[in-house]
Amino acid sequence: MRIAHEAPLDIIDRVSDSTDYDYALVHLFEELPAYYNHFVEAQKKGRYTILDNSIFELGEAFNADDFAAWIKQLKPSAYIVPDSLEQKDTTIKNFSSWLERYKDLPGLKIGVVQGKTWDEIVECYNFMSLNADIIAISFDYSYYEELFPNEENKYASWMKGRQKLLHDMLEQNIINTEKDHHLLGAGLPQEFVAYKNYDWIDTIDTSNPVVHGMKNIKYEQLEDNVFGLHNKESVKLFTLMEEEVEHQYSVFYNMLKFRENICG
Repeated sequence: MRIAHEAPLDIIDRVSDSTDYDYALVHLFEELPAYYNHFVEAQKKGRYTILDNSIFELGEAFNADDFAAWIKQLKPSAYIVPDSLEQKDTTIKNFSSWLERYKDLPGLKIGVVQGKTWDEIVECYNFMSLNADIIAISFDYSYYEELFPNEENKYASWMKGRQKLLHDMLEQNIINTEKDHHLLGAGLPQEFVAYKNYDWIDTIDTSNPVVHGMKNIKYEQLEDNVFGLHNKESVKLFTLMEEEVEHQYSVFYNMLKFRENICG
C-alpha cells in the first residue's frame, strides 16, 4: 500500500519526502498559491499525485467545471470524480455525467463508493467497478455505526465498520481484485493492520498522524506491533494549513508508527 499524509505548509515538503505519493485538496489551490506550487513541483519530480474534490472539507464536491480546469492545469496522476456523501444515485449520476462532459482530462478517474445501506453500497461499488479506473471507499459511512452501534465512540465504529465491509465484500466476491482501490481517510490508525494482505488496496490517504502529532498526541502501543489511538481529534487538517508546527517529532513519530501498522 502506498501512503500519503496531508500536511501544513510548514512541513509539507518533509512529509512528502517521507511518504509514497502526494494528495492534494483542490479547494486550497487558489487560496494558497504556495500549496498549489508544492504539487506543481511534485509533478515535475514525477511523483504520483491524487487530486481530491474536497468534499470531506466542504461538505459537497468542488464545482465540476472549476475542478476540471484545475485537472487540466495540474495534470495529476489521478483525481476523484465529484461524488455526493452517502448518496448512491446522485454519485452514479454525477460520475456518468462527468464521463460525458469531460472526456479528455489527464489522469486516472477515481470513483467513490457512496450509499447508506449494504445494498446501496454494493450497487454503487458495482457501478464504479465497471466505470472507474480506481475504486475508493470512505472511512465514515453511517452504515458503519449501524454495524457497530455500541463502541466507545464513532471512530471505533467506523474502524470496525470499514474492516467488516471490506471483509464481507471480499468474502462474497464483490471486490474486483483486478482493479486498484483507494481508502479515503481514517478514523483510528490501527484499522489498517487488517489490510496487510489486501494487495488490491493500492493507496490510502489520511492526515491522522499529522493532526495528532501537531497536538503532541503520540500513537500508543496497543498490542505487539500495533500503534494507534482510542479516540480521535475532530480537527480537519485543512484548517491548520498555515500553522507553524511546534511538535514535529510527534508528527514524524506517528507517521513512522502508521507505516509500521501496514508494513510491519
